[in-house]
Amino acid sequence: MDGLEETHDRLRGKKGSWEWAFKTMSHLKEAGIPFGCNTQINRLSAPEFPQIYQRIRDAGIFAWQIQLTVPMGNAADNNQILLQPYELLDIYPMIARVVQRANQEGVKVQPGNNIGYYGPYERLLRGGDAWTFWQGCMAGLAALGIEADGAIKGCPSLPTAAYTGGNIRDRSLKQIIEEAEELRFNLGAGTPKGTEHLWGFCQTCEFAELCRGGCSWTAHVFFDRRGNNPYCHHRALTQAKRGIRERFYLEQKAAGLPFDNGKFVLVEEPIETPLPENDPLEFSASRIQWPDSWQAAAALTHAFVGI
Repeated sequence: MDGLEETHDRLRGKKGSWEWAFKTMSHLKEAGIPFGCNTQINRLSAPEFPQIYQRIRDAGIFAWQIQLTVPMGNAADNNQILLQPYELLDIYPMIARVVQRANQEGVKVQPGNNIGYYGPYERLLRGGDAWTFWQGCMAGLAALGIEADGAIKGCPSLPTAAYTGGNIRDRSLKQIIEEAEELRFNLGAGTPKGTEHLWGFCQTCEFAELCRGGCSWTAHVFFDRRGNNPYCHHRALTQAKRGIRERFYLEQKAAGLPFDNGKFVLVEEPIETPLPENDPLEFSASRIQWPDSWQAAAALTHAFVGI
């Protein structure tokens, strides 16, 4: 469920898909089958994020996975919808508030692999205790992906060309896992070798050995190689303290193949530098559409605290 009706249908490329998604949920609820939803967060869906939660909560979900949209497939061709790294500073307080609400209302939130990374909401978002935090890409370690034609990857999200280790129709899964280098890139986790691929900010980060550059999929589809992830809350906060703003622009378009990606250039600039003009989708906290009932509850809380 990727937005309210207009946004969802636009992202899915199919008019009426929002309506049919809710019809499907109503059928599942009527049949007594527990169900959850996935939601991608981007410049189109982010302002609607609290409203999205409220609609799917009322539809009866028990679980909700959230993740940031990255430039693969349709999003590679429409990269203007992607959140800029500096916009994470307004995104995460919003996500945290919605997740707190979901926790109170009995909906389990599951963060995708490009959510979080050691910011102040890390444990809240991952729903655990002091030891619940991001511990690095699990592709090929605790996850595998298989495509419709039998191609085997370390993670289903990874680009096909760079990460396919073989095809299940040609070789056994055991052979592919044990022999294909494309599935073995995380085997150095926890050793100095595990950070050799890092570059840019991630190479200098205090969490480098544990994090290993965050989600490999996210970094690769931005820069055509893993090891430097621009979608990191800790990174955005650290750069802001240094007076730096990060943003990206498209340098090379995607080829137009399944699971493909283009290539972006990352810009570091002083925070006070004027942003590019004519950017109607730029996200900020002022664009968030909070439900009226939440606003009323917040006002009541503030009044009570004041008393």
